[in-house]
Amino acid sequence: TLRLPARLVRLYGALWFVATVLFATINLPLSAAGSADIAVTIAAGGATTCALCYLLAERIVRPLLAEAMRGVSDAPPVVLGVRRRLVLSWALGTGIPFAGVALAVLPDSRAEPPGPWPVLFLCAVGLLVGLLAVDVAARSVSEPVRAMASALREVGAGRLDIAVPVDDVSEIGQLQAGFNAMVGGLRERAQLQDLFGRQVGTDVARLALERGVALGGERREVAVLFVDVIGSTALAVDNEPEDVVRKLNEFFGVVVAAVGRHGGWVNKFEGDAALCVFGAPVERADAPASALAAARTLCQGLAPLELRAAIGVCAGPVVAGNVGTEQRFEYTVIGDPVNTAARLADLARTTPGRVLADGAVVAAAGEEAEHWVLGEEVVLRGRSTPTRLAAPRTS
Repeated sequence: TLRLPARLVRLYGALWFVATVLFATINLPLSAAGSADIAVTIAAGGATTCALCYLLAERIVRPLLAEAMRGVSDAPPVVLGVRRRLVLSWALGTGIPFAGVALAVLPDSRAEPPGPWPVLFLCAVGLLVGLLAVDVAARSVSEPVRAMASALREVGAGRLDIAVPVDDVSEIGQLQAGFNAMVGGLRERAQLQDLFGRQVGTDVARLALERGVALGGERREVAVLFVDVIGSTALAVDNEPEDVVRKLNEFFGVVVAAVGRHGGWVNKFEGDAALCVFGAPVERADAPASALAAARTLCQGLAPLELRAAIGVCAGPVVAGNVGTEQRFEYTVIGDPVNTAARLADLARTTPGRVLADGAVVAAAGEEAEHWVLGEEVVLRGRSTPTRLAAPRTS
């Protein structure tokens, strides 16, 4: 497919060469000058025909080339570059006609000079053939460039499933293949970013892409929601592993939806538990209220499921950042609110609503505090000072 236009040119060129030699030889005994004129005329016609044949054949085989290059990542080899194509068009439209005009007006041994008609004929042929050649050459460049410009607008609008056909054997074809490779790279990057966001959270992924990744963290005021499945040991004993995974996925699906609805995100899944954060890496002034509202929403969303869960909510200062090594790390929050939320979830297992929050969180929650009622003070495991408990208000 790539070599078809060149093969046609070689075939037609050979036929025109034979015709040039044959007719020049036939007319040589009659007149040497006439034989030379005939040879030049036939050669010029052959060159014009071969050049037009190449340009038109290249245009005709473009759909075949596009089909042959479908799914091929490598760029096609340059058979006839843009520069040579334009030079060829110039030769057809200007070079050969002007050469013919020059030969027509040159003095020779004939008694009478040529009239104006040969010159006018050559000018007319030059105009028509030149217009056709330039049009074909211009279309061979403008059409793929216009297609790539349209594809670029689609990519700019967010479409990364687009590709342009590679149907040219000049630098344009290499540009088309490069464009497809670029879009493929963008598509792969978007897929990796989506996968990265699913793994660590959208905000964390965006922050890592914008600022880069470095170990360490920064101090943040956050609210933490810890949710833990009740009876997970019995769940694993009484069910097949596939059923356990299915039920946990349903459970975590509700958790992710409820937390995300209120502006938080799930920092990590810890077996049958989830650590949810509000206020990091993106600061939230309403983090306490959002965490408490998410806890109430989550309690309602988990009610239809087979699994039962306990929820604890706390707020306070933490260090949020990347923990681990340069080769392996994760973004997380470390601080007393995380431990307190886990302790509250443990204690909530034995309460009717199975949801407990630190009273200090309710005090900082604004209007959301109306949906909570303060309870007794208890000393949580591992703590030396009492913590005021709060639970959702029941109607």
